[in-house]
Amino acid sequence: MSREIRKAAVLGSGVMGSGIAAHLANVGIPTLLLDIVPPSLSEEEKAKGITEDHPAFRNKFTLSATQKLLKQKPAPLAVKENLELISIGNLTDDLEKLKEVDWIIEVVVERLDVKQKLFEKVDQYRKPGSIITSNTSGISIRAMAEGRSEDFKANFLGTHFFNPPRYLKLLEIIPTEDTKPEVVQFMRNFGENVLGKGVVEAKDTPNFIANRIGTYGLMVTMQEMLKQGYSVGEVDSVTGPLIGRPKSATFRTLDVVGLDTFLHVARNVYEQVDGKEKEVFEIPDFLNEMVDKGWTGSKTGQGFYLKQRSKTGSEILELDPSTLEYKPRSKMKTATLEAAKQMKTTNQKVKALLYSDDRAGKLLWDIVKPVLLYSAEKCYEIADDLVAIDQAMKWGFGWEHGPFEIWDAIGVPESIERMKAEGETIPVWVEELLQSEKTSFYTKTEGDRSYYHHGRYLPVEENKKVVHLSRLKEKGNVITKNGGATLIDLGDDIAGLEFNSPNNAIGPEIIMMLHQAIDEVEKNYKGLVIGNQGKNFCVGANLMLILMEAQDDNFFELDMMVRQFQQAMARVRYSAKPVVAANFGMTLGGGVEVSLPAARLQMSSETYMGLVETGVGLIPGGGGNKELYLRLLEQLPEGSKGDLQKVANQAFETIAMAKVSTSAQEARKLGFLRKEDSISVNGDHLLHDAKTQVLALAELGYTPPVRKKIPVVGEAGYATLALGAQTMHFSQYISEHDLKIAKKLAFVLAGGRVPEGTLVDEQYLLDLEREAFLSLAGEPKSQARMQHMLVKGKPLRN
Repeated sequence: MSREIRKAAVLGSGVMGSGIAAHLANVGIPTLLLDIVPPSLSEEEKAKGITEDHPAFRNKFTLSATQKLLKQKPAPLAVKENLELISIGNLTDDLEKLKEVDWIIEVVVERLDVKQKLFEKVDQYRKPGSIITSNTSGISIRAMAEGRSEDFKANFLGTHFFNPPRYLKLLEIIPTEDTKPEVVQFMRNFGENVLGKGVVEAKDTPNFIANRIGTYGLMVTMQEMLKQGYSVGEVDSVTGPLIGRPKSATFRTLDVVGLDTFLHVARNVYEQVDGKEKEVFEIPDFLNEMVDKGWTGSKTGQGFYLKQRSKTGSEILELDPSTLEYKPRSKMKTATLEAAKQMKTTNQKVKALLYSDDRAGKLLWDIVKPVLLYSAEKCYEIADDLVAIDQAMKWGFGWEHGPFEIWDAIGVPESIERMKAEGETIPVWVEELLQSEKTSFYTKTEGDRSYYHHGRYLPVEENKKVVHLSRLKEKGNVITKNGGATLIDLGDDIAGLEFNSPNNAIGPEIIMMLHQAIDEVEKNYKGLVIGNQGKNFCVGANLMLILMEAQDDNFFELDMMVRQFQQAMARVRYSAKPVVAANFGMTLGGGVEVSLPAARLQMSSETYMGLVETGVGLIPGGGGNKELYLRLLEQLPEGSKGDLQKVANQAFETIAMAKVSTSAQEARKLGFLRKEDSISVNGDHLLHDAKTQVLALAELGYTPPVRKKIPVVGEAGYATLALGAQTMHFSQYISEHDLKIAKKLAFVLAGGRVPEGTLVDEQYLLDLEREAFLSLAGEPKSQARMQHMLVKGKPLRN
């Protein structure tokens, strides 16, 4: 039978339950959120005359949870309007409504008896064939389903989301021996394609995959710190981005997760294992003391770190575990560390550090080695293959490389030789790998990866929607390239333009390649995708270059550069073949200007888009003002002149206040996305979805837009915009220089000194934009803003 999830129910409205409900709402699934009826009326409720029969009392927990969704940071909801898709109730009065849903997710307290009692009730009310899952982080899935009906068991499994569900990619699915294979496959596909997750199938063992390996690694790190006398700050300075881990490294991660949560997860394994493994999961005394004191991390304001005010500003202190006192934060410094920082890839850094014999090398070897051995020892007990473990650690803990990928990077034969010399026992299957004269867990053939599995290499299976630009380049699909960008054959007669300058910042080489790409595509391809797989789509133009030219009074050069950028954007807009921009992450300033002229935008759901030039003392110069104004004009009803001033006001406010969307859905509200533009929930599918858009446009017989005259608000509209800015200046919301920038922007958007309603051509608006950009680039205060952004990474308000 074909399955579909049209409506869901989440049972339990704590942080995790409400977060899952929010994520379901974000992807458009109406969701019923249920929790228990409170035990008794509060004095405040009695005073208001609320009785125990009143919905405000009976649904108090779910009502409170949904209100918190609007205030939480980071925001669980992509836009506040998504809250309308969540309906609330309670587990006493509303179980009947479970008959209407296709998926029931349990997220109540982590106690087996409580879950079993709840599932007994759920079994009575659910409709046959509906899927039931538990979001437990470690309780046995099989044990929860004991005593339930055959249909319940056949449709029951674990779905372990990571917190916060909107942002963390990993979804572990844990079937039992009774779960139908087609249910497992459906949930895998649904998780990847609809929920946008990286799905890993785990076995029903304590803490499943990511928390089992991740918690082990954290415990080992803590024990090494205590044994060898490293400080909290020293450990964090070498266990973060340097070795491909998140900035929060070890102890900052524990503060964010919450020490109480971490202890619960660690104890869960401790109680279910024996021997040496049990010793690793034993909680150090100082951790128990911290939790007893309420020092559980970020949520209580202190944990391993404490931020406090000092005479010089705010200062971050670190905990000394031996005294439980705070002291100034320290960092490890060694020659190898400094050398590693200069290396290009994480693999090179990890290998150099692990084989060095200084303090940093010793610490890293002593904490990485046990994790590699533990991952290998537990591999087939907790997962079906080593790929699942690597993916779980990357998607759940933010590691750049999983344990077996790290092992390959440092060299499997030489590392095992060292481990044996140190008296370690190597898991049998790893010994077999070496005996069969294989030297790595992964191998590559023409860009395609295979992994070691029971004596042979098997292809790594991936969703067909996952595109890897690096592998296409390895296969020889490069059409042409320069120092700033690469044009790649994506297959099916579609080309892809990848930026590869530092931070993907737009400079002369990218502009040159944009022209070349359009030439090539118009001759030989069906269309073009502008996209990449860097950290962000594009953070803007090359600010350093703009500042240097402005400071050297090279305004002729700067003028030429802006003209060329504008011309490249016109090529994108009027290309004879369709161009689709695939946006994700930070898409700022020039990154927006590259995107808006495209025939379509295909945007990852986590896209933070904004024209932010005012923050560096400028306005958009590559056509961004004109393009946003045009998009907002297009949203006026067909045949209606509409309110031009309203459109100008919205464009002005968005650009002047450097508004940045907090999601792709909010980018639509700001006017960056049109109704025909699309959103990819799974960022890994973004390039595939963009390519599909190009093919669809080509197959429909794409024709480029026709150049049209643009109506503007003129002098009267300029006066309105300038007055708004002047009022903000009088109220001291903006500085005098902000006012100067705002007036230049208002003049450009209004179309200069022409009567209201005048029709002007695009080039006229582009000339106004370029002149304003160049005049602001020459302002000392704008140059100070650019300098500050380059040095400090944040805007200066001067």
